Amino acid sequence: MSGGVDSSVAAALLHEAGHEVVGATMKLWGGPSDSGCCSAADVRDARSVADRIGVDHHVFNFTEEFSAAVVAPYVADHAAGRTPNPCVECNRHLKFSALLDRADRLGFDAIATGHHARVEHSGGRWSLRRGADVAKDQSYVLSVLTAAELARVLLPVGDLTKAEVRSLAASRGLVTAAKPDSQDVCFVAARSSAPGGGGGRAAFLGSRIALHPGRVVDATSGDELGSVEAVELVTIGQRRGLPGGATARRYVVGVDVAERSVLVGEPDLLLCDEVTLGSRTWIGDELPVGTACMVQASAHGRPVPASLTATGVRFGERARRVAPGQLVACYRGDEVVGSGVAC
Repeated sequence: MSGGVDSSVAAALLHEAGHEVVGATMKLWGGPSDSGCCSAADVRDARSVADRIGVDHHVFNFTEEFSAAVVAPYVADHAAGRTPNPCVECNRHLKFSALLDRADRLGFDAIATGHHARVEHSGGRWSLRRGADVAKDQSYVLSVLTAAELARVLLPVGDLTKAEVRSLAASRGLVTAAKPDSQDVCFVAARSSAPGGGGGRAAFLGSRIALHPGRVVDATSGDELGSVEAVELVTIGQRRGLPGGATARRYVVGVDVAERSVLVGEPDLLLCDEVTLGSRTWIGDELPVGTACMVQASAHGRPVPASLTATGVRFGERARRVAPGQLVACYRGDEVVGSGVAC
C-alpha cells in the first residue's frame, strides 16, 4: 500500500471478496526527500485506509536493498551518460522480488498492487496485459516481470478506469479518494522555486558524483555552440537547456561523458533503424527472431511497429532513438511479451 488511491482500492476490493489481506507499505528511502511513494505522509495515509477497511498494516524496511538496487545504479548510470529508469528497477528488484520473498517467509500466497495492468492465466500460461484505462496503463513499468512472478501477483484495479477507482474510494470513505498521483522520483527532493533554492536531480547527483561542464558541438558542422553545466545530466533527445541562437530546432543526439561533450543536431539525426537491448526479460518463451511486435520506449509513449532481432528490435520505419538506459517494452496486441534496456 503506497498511500495512493489505487493500492487503497485494491486492498479494499480484495478484503471485500473474502481474501485474508494485510496491508504492507515498503519503506524504501531514508534520505531527505519526503515525496513519491514512501514518504511519512504516504505511510500515514496507507495506515488510515487499512484501519478504515479493517485490515492490519505493516511497514517493511527495505532501505538498504533500495539503495543498492535502485539508487546506486541511478547514480552510476548518470556518471556514465546513461538515462536510468528507477521506477522500473524498483519494480524489478523491490516490489516484485524483495516483497515476494518477504511474503513467502510470512506465509502469504500472493502480493497485490494498485498498478493499472491485468494479469491473466489461459491455456496453461500467465500473461501481462494493458490496463483497461489506456491513459493510466502501467503495463510498461511491469514488463520486467517473469511468468513465475506474475503467477503470484494480483492487480485488482486493472479492469477499472481511474475515475472508477476514485469513485470506489470515495464511496468507501477512503482518505486517498482525491489524492493526486505521484509523479516524482521518490528519492530526489523537489527543486525549490525560490531564488537560490536547492533540491532537484542536479543537487542529488552533485552530492554523490562530480558533475562536469561540457562542450556543446554541432553534429553536422563540428562547430562549438556553447556549453552545458553538467554533461552527466544530459540525455539523448533533450531539447531544453541547450545554447540558443539556432535557426532550427536542435536536440541532443550524442553524449560523451569522458570527452565532456554533447552533440546536437536537427530532429532527423535522432532517427534510427534499430535498438540493441540488454537485460532482456521474456514473460513466456523467448520469441524467434523476426517476430512482429509493437514497441514502447516510455511509460506513456506511442507504440511503434518493429520486429525482433538477435540483439534487440528493428523498427518498421525509422523511429526516434531510445536513450541508453531506458526500457523498451514489446507488445503483441495488448499483451506484453518482454522487454529490454536500451544499450
